[in-house]
Amino acid sequence: MIPQMKLIILDFDGTLCDTRSTIVKTLQMTMQHFELEVLDEQTCATSIGLPLKEAFQKLHPQLDDEEATACADTYRIIFEDNKDALKPKLFPEVLETLRELAARGYDLTIASSRSNKSLLGFVEETGLSDIISMVVGANDVVNAKPHPEPVLKIMEARGVKAVETLVVGDMHYDINMGRNAGAYTCGVTYGNGSREELEGCNADFVIDRFSELISLNLN
Repeated sequence: MIPQMKLIILDFDGTLCDTRSTIVKTLQMTMQHFELEVLDEQTCATSIGLPLKEAFQKLHPQLDDEEATACADTYRIIFEDNKDALKPKLFPEVLETLRELAARGYDLTIASSRSNKSLLGFVEETGLSDIISMVVGANDVVNAKPHPEPVLKIMEARGVKAVETLVVGDMHYDINMGRNAGAYTCGVTYGNGSREELEGCNADFVIDRFSELISLNLN
């Protein structure tokens, strides 16, 4: 790990937990409910990482604010049913790697566009609550990714500087959020974003396995 690093800010969906199928299915069911064009999986996945209202407006630009808000509200209702039927799991090596990083003294936190309530529930269910020191969800900030507010909020609360912070995520929203805050960034290729996308937004590191976090080095 980078010698001066103290704080690691992790995305959740597509970085720690494989929630893609649950999210995509819920997006599609919401589109069907409102008689919108039901988009394919790959197209839906491009919106993962955005707050729900923005996600629906990205996927269906014709929606006004009121319509997009209604879609987001309905999505949350449907998601509560889907998350039990399509229970997401942590990606390989995530739990073991996080426990090793915690044992080495790194401060582990999460910044997500998911609502705080949903996020805290997943953190508890996946066994991460004892190693994650702080969780920032969509309703904890005014400005969501790629705005730096989530990262700045965590850095301030944990008393850590940008040069001591690494932001890890699977989408360009995560990388741009970290870069906008002046932090180091690391993209993961096994989630919803491609290596080309992550390298294209100038991530400092791009890894294929979560366990590679342990050996990151600037040299």
